Amino acid sequence: MKIEDKKKFSEKWFEYLQDQICDCYESIEKKFGGSQKFLATKWSKSKKSEGGGNYRILKAGKVFDKVGVNKSTVSGKFSKKFRTNILGAQKDGNYWASGISVVAHMKNPKIPAMHFNTRFIVTKKSWFGGGIDLTPSFKDKKEEIYFHSKLKELCNNNRKNYNKYKIWCDKYFFLKHRNEKRGIGGIFFDYEKKNWEKDFQFVREIGIGFIELSSHIINNKIKLKYNKRDKERQYLKRGRYIEFNLLYDRGTKFGLNSGGNTEAILMSLPPKAKW
Repeated sequence: MKIEDKKKFSEKWFEYLQDQICDCYESIEKKFGGSQKFLATKWSKSKKSEGGGNYRILKAGKVFDKVGVNKSTVSGKFSKKFRTNILGAQKDGNYWASGISVVAHMKNPKIPAMHFNTRFIVTKKSWFGGGIDLTPSFKDKKEEIYFHSKLKELCNNNRKNYNKYKIWCDKYFFLKHRNEKRGIGGIFFDYEKKNWEKDFQFVREIGIGFIELSSHIINNKIKLKYNKRDKERQYLKRGRYIEFNLLYDRGTKFGLNSGGNTEAILMSLPPKAKW
C-alpha cells in the first residue's frame, strides 16, 4: 500500500473514532442526568497547507469535570534541535502526523482519570504509537485486575507483547522528581512498523477497547458516594498529572514543537488541581 493511502486511512479512522468517543460520553452524561455537550474548536497551523485539528471539550458535567477529545493532522519541518529525537527525521526534519488523544477528569473522585491516544507518524520512516492508562485517586485492586486483564486480552488477540507494553507504560508514566508512578499504568507502545495492516487493526481495536473499558468503569462507579475530603485528595492527584504532562509527556513536546494549537495540546489539564 502506498504511503499516501496509509495516511488517508489512518486520518479517517481517527476522525471516526473522535465522533464515536464524543457520542458515547454525551450519552453517558445524559444517562446520569447531565445535559452538557462537547464544544468543538477547529484550528489550523500558521501555514494552512500544513494542516490543523479539531479539539472538543465537555466541562462541568454530571459525570465529567472535564473531558477533551483532540484529533489533529499536521505536517511540516522540525527544528534542527528537535528532529534529532524523531525517528527518520534527522536529515531533513520533514514529517506528517495524525492522531487522536483523550483525557477524562471525573467529577466523582472514586472514578480514575483516563488517558488514551493513538497516532500515525511519517518521516523517512512511518509507524504507529499510543497507549491507554488510568490515574486513580483511590486504590481499587479489583478494578486494576479487570483493566489490565482486558488490555492483555486485546494485545494477545493481536499477537502483541502485552508484558513489553505494560513495562514500557510503567517506565514512561513515572514522576522521576517524586520517585512515584503517575497511576496504575496500562499499555504504551511506539515505533510499530513491521506490518502496517496488522498494526492498523491493533490501533483500531485499542480505540474501540478504550470506549468499552472507560464506559464499564464509569458505569460501575458513578453512584459511589464521596465527600469533600475525597475531592481534595483527587485535586492533589491531579497536581501530579499536571506535573507529568508539562515535564515529561512526549505528546505535549511533539505538539509544541510541531506548531500545534496550544489550547488543544493543553486540553489534558484538569479544570482544578492542588499541590
